[in-house]
Amino acid sequence: MRHGGGAVPPPGGASRRGSVASVVRGGFGLIGPRHGRHGLSPDQVDALALPIGDDGVVIGVDAESRPATLGLNRPTPYDILFIGGLWTAQVIALRAAAIGTRVAVETGRAGAWGQLVQALGVGPSGMAVHDVGRVPPQGASAGSPVLVVRDCGMRPPRGRVVAGPWQSVLTVLPYLSPVAPRLMRQARLVGVQRVSPDEATLIGRELGLPGGDVDSLPTLADGVTLWCADRDRQYVMTQATDAETGLLGAARRMD
Repeated sequence: MRHGGGAVPPPGGASRRGSVASVVRGGFGLIGPRHGRHGLSPDQVDALALPIGDDGVVIGVDAESRPATLGLNRPTPYDILFIGGLWTAQVIALRAAAIGTRVAVETGRAGAWGQLVQALGVGPSGMAVHDVGRVPPQGASAGSPVLVVRDCGMRPPRGRVVAGPWQSVLTVLPYLSPVAPRLMRQARLVGVQRVSPDEATLIGRELGLPGGDVDSLPTLADGVTLWCADRDRQYVMTQATDAETGLLGAARRMD
């Protein structure tokens, strides 16, 4: 090989050029080690398993102590209804902000959320608190997903900012209210914490829960949520980190 970059014609003429061409067709660079091909028979394909986990915010552990995740950042609208305590809602918001989701809180409890934002020190680009009905357009995108938390009391008004691509909406109800059935029908995911037996019966009827789940709802411990999507159900225990406990205190259902 000359320093000018041109190749010196190899001896042997066309046969030598043919062997070089075959190497080039196989790929540029050095020839690597040769191994036998790996293949599976049709019967073996059924036994193939891949360790694929859900992507999202870790909101706790399931009954087998495995991490339970909530996929908030989606290219399609995603409405979540949460009938439960402020503590769990704030843990979800904190963890969403921690993975880069912008959180906009629409609330009548500005004091409770404002203290959290101040303690975080993340600024409006991370988490911002707005009065009810005053949430501006968020400009959500794949590179800047948004979670809108609507903590607007027992009868939340229809929101100006709704779920859309890369913008999920989490509506928080402290207890069952007259608007809850409509919100449950609209939601893609419903989370329920401890409620009264009468409320459990109404929720079970609306969500089509089996009797065992209806009976368990009035007995759930603080920090435990039954999450329901279509016919899938999962109990999740939300356990705070030391930093979250320092900000929010211990898990509690009542606020």
